Amino acid sequence: MTAAPRGFWLVSACYQAFTLSDGALRMLVLLHLGAQGRAPLALALALLPYELAGVFTNLLGGWLGARFGLKPTLLAGLLAQAAACCLLAAEPTVRTYALLAVAQCLSGVAKDLTKTSAKSYVRRLAPADAGAAPLFRLVAWLTGSKNAVKGAGYFVGGALLAGVGFAATNVAIAALLGVAAVAAALRVPAIPSKPRTTVADVVRQPAAVRWLAVSRTFLFGARDVWFAVALPLFLATAAGLSSASVGACLAAWIVVYGLVQAATPRLTGARDLATGTRHAALTAALLAAPLGALVVALDEPAVVAAPLVPLGLGFVAFGALFAVVSSLHSWLVVAVAGAEDAAERVGFYYAANSLGRLAGTLASGWLYGLATTPVAGLQACLLVATGASLIGAATLLPLRR
Repeated sequence: MTAAPRGFWLVSACYQAFTLSDGALRMLVLLHLGAQGRAPLALALALLPYELAGVFTNLLGGWLGARFGLKPTLLAGLLAQAAACCLLAAEPTVRTYALLAVAQCLSGVAKDLTKTSAKSYVRRLAPADAGAAPLFRLVAWLTGSKNAVKGAGYFVGGALLAGVGFAATNVAIAALLGVAAVAAALRVPAIPSKPRTTVADVVRQPAAVRWLAVSRTFLFGARDVWFAVALPLFLATAAGLSSASVGACLAAWIVVYGLVQAATPRLTGARDLATGTRHAALTAALLAAPLGALVVALDEPAVVAAPLVPLGLGFVAFGALFAVVSSLHSWLVVAVAGAEDAAERVGFYYAANSLGRLAGTLASGWLYGLATTPVAGLQACLLVATGASLIGAATLLPLRR
């Protein structure tokens, strides 16, 4: 790990606290609605405001971060997430489906304000003489540790839902975020703003950033089309797992994914942007292999009868490859963005990330619910993911120039 100023570690700690809450909230809402017998498409629609808010919030957050500074947007993200938790902690009589959707929208705004601020802080706080490789290590560490913590959040959400209930868990998460917001207000350094920045500056990006954004859209769609709704429901119904066990399975996957992300600089050895681009395109293309293997395996009666081990192996293989691609992606966009333009470019790029998650989440609920059996539903999602991953790989090829 390369040296970084204290401000980086303070921002990272706030980001990790937020990420823990984000994973826990996703698990809480998904399992809570699933326990109420909601249809797969209804679950996807409840999560949709979260993803839809992210598309616009990233663009707006990039502009706000550039124009007013990164610290206000970081604080706004932490406090908005605390407010979403307070909404979810309402009495069961007023905790309607609509209220859950509103809370998800607020949580989506919070996530992308916090993420855009944190990723932009990395670029702004990196030493002025840091080359591509040291910056890669910082970005990979922040991204990887974030996802490992998010995996822990999935487990915490599932376990606390089973242990202390829906409302009490949300109160505890809101308290954690309040502490993080106070720490950020007191200790995180302010970053000079660019008062003349316009929203057009966020949308108007160089070709390299645009191609990265297109690739990111398809790659995250390829992940969420099976991960967002289909897999949790498959584990809870076809595999018969409890809410805590579903949370533990998803948590383990995300933790492994995050650890591989953090280790990507050592695994790939990429030290310049050209090498990083080649590695990203090749690894993205390889994502189709475990997905296709799972589609074929689910045709076997023995696999359907005992699906946990085959699914685990296939999804871990996908997760390791996807972690490498995601880490390379995050480094490439931060490296391409100059320090002064980090907020605008990171905001634009993560708007594409949210668009992919939005499409993947909607497709996950729709395809899974449309199928006649859970196995057929998961297979349909995996087939779409295979095609999307190949497109995500192909759209990285223009970056070779």
